[in-house]
Amino acid sequence: MTTDSSTARRQPGARDPDPRRWAALTVISLATLMVVLDASVVNIALPHAQRELGIADADRQWMVTAYTLAFGGLLLLGGRIADFAGRKRVFLIGLVGFAAVSVLGGLAPNGLTLFAARALQGVFAALLAPAALSLISVTFTDPRERAKAFGVYGALQGGGGAVGLILGGVLTQYADWRWCLFINTPIALVTALAAVPAIRASRAEGGRHYDIPGAVLVTGGLVALVYGFTEAAEGAGRHIGAVLALLTAAVVLLVAFVAVERRAAHPLLPLRVVRHRDRAGSLLASLLTGAGMFGMLLFLTYYLQVDLGYTPLRAGLAFLPFSGGIVAASVLGAGLVTRLGPKVPMVGGIAVAAAGMFWLATLNGSSTYLAGILGPQILTALGLGLFFLALPTIVLSSVESRDAGVASATINTTQQIGGALGPALLNTLYVAALNSALAGRRSASGQWIQAVPADSYLHGYRTAFLAAGGLFVLALVIVAVTVTRSAASTAASTAASTGASTGASTRASGTR
Repeated sequence: MTTDSSTARRQPGARDPDPRRWAALTVISLATLMVVLDASVVNIALPHAQRELGIADADRQWMVTAYTLAFGGLLLLGGRIADFAGRKRVFLIGLVGFAAVSVLGGLAPNGLTLFAARALQGVFAALLAPAALSLISVTFTDPRERAKAFGVYGALQGGGGAVGLILGGVLTQYADWRWCLFINTPIALVTALAAVPAIRASRAEGGRHYDIPGAVLVTGGLVALVYGFTEAAEGAGRHIGAVLALLTAAVVLLVAFVAVERRAAHPLLPLRVVRHRDRAGSLLASLLTGAGMFGMLLFLTYYLQVDLGYTPLRAGLAFLPFSGGIVAASVLGAGLVTRLGPKVPMVGGIAVAAAGMFWLATLNGSSTYLAGILGPQILTALGLGLFFLALPTIVLSSVESRDAGVASATINTTQQIGGALGPALLNTLYVAALNSALAGRRSASGQWIQAVPADSYLHGYRTAFLAAGGLFVLALVIVAVTVTRSAASTAASTAASTGASTGASTRASGTR
């Protein structure tokens, strides 16, 4: 068992508060907002970056996937490093590193450099995010003040995505898509300078044990899986050998990860966390819903800007109902979890989201934003908001205290990994559907006989949206079959799950 050096020096409570705690919260909040923004700000810029850098349709999802894959794959390890290497130190390293690689991405002369920079952003975000959350936990020792601090953090998490879409639209339209990356550098550097006097250093005491083999295996397996999907998107059977090799490597690496975690003295992901039936089903559903949601956002971005001809700013504003729907469902649906238990809102929420996605798959050449996008977007958002609201209750309510941090971090990890796999899988299906619709339109030299018709793109979009809806349906079935939590048992555990979520938060390693 380890103890925290910051709390060992004084009794927790409001009697000896950190006089710089509110300044520290401002700094931490700014860093958190930057990380959240970066996950969405590039979405609007993606069509412009693809056109300027000559990125193929089969590869374009890497601008999103490279970030989420590195972020999700390394988040658990980043939390453990922050706890034991020093939260303030890791926070500063994350900020400075994020600033540097954002410049690299903004200056990228080709797609490969851009993808590498996005992956490096994910690496530093995996250090920065858990360090920021842990700093809130140890800086605010009074429970009431801590609750307010986590409320600020939650508001930034909920609203940051919407702000990112609008900011991405403004920067892309009035400056250049590269500024969606450059903008991180001054924010990160100013935040780092302000953090030096504002944040108190702290770390967990005890032996420093990092599961490097586990992190390498799980990240390598996920990269191989995503790259396999990308190769498959090239089509025509030309890369079948590479596809099979990559998918086989992914399976081998992920199986090896499980084997390592079973035997590791200090595993990255203790398997006892995911062996629990309710928790395992909920986390798998979280991965699937994340995959469907991120995939939907990718193709809706292209539909708005390419097919409907929206400017980047208008496209960003067009996503506001989606963000608003998730926030509204999270606020208005809170009482449902207590009255009905978490399973009903989770199943109902996924069902509503799936209905919205299948509605979106009815797009045609005469569809407009008001008639074809707005309704499905709001319906999907409301459903996802209910699911995300109930999810932590299942995952955290019955977890052991020593695993509260890693269980909480696993929620974010599954969503980020889903966000990496979903766009890759759906883009593969999109390219296959597009090529199928265009069959017979090539000349003997392989060139298009005529311009690509709009209905061919729509066929690809509809295929991607149907696949996303299928992922939601699969998540619904998994929750319905595996989750057993009832309303009666929820009331007794809600306080415990809330405490685990906010007190331990996503301190990714937890103390052992």
